[in-house]
Amino acid sequence: MLVMATPVFAQTATTGGVSQIETFIKSVIQVFITLAGIVAVGFFVFGGFRYITSTGNPESLDKAKHTILYSGIGLTIVLAAFVLMNIITQLATSAFGAAQ
Repeated sequence: MLVMATPVFAQTATTGGVSQIETFIKSVIQVFITLAGIVAVGFFVFGGFRYITSTGNPESLDKAKHTILYSGIGLTIVLAAFVLMNIITQLATSAFGAAQ
């Protein structure tokens, strides 16, 4: 061991660069999508609770229906954004190659 030295190669730069920026942006987007999904599901549950407790009051029933409808639309938009982000990431990776 002492007689034969092992070769030492230059270390590749892993700090900084496009890869870390891409990972950071993807992580931020995923956090926002997760939070928006939680909020949409929360409003969906809240609208369902208002629907159940409306006790036949047409005005309260209408507000509850709108809450459920809008939370469903919001949840659909959040899921579409998540799918679109994954599609764009796959297309960019196949077009430009994986960032290293």
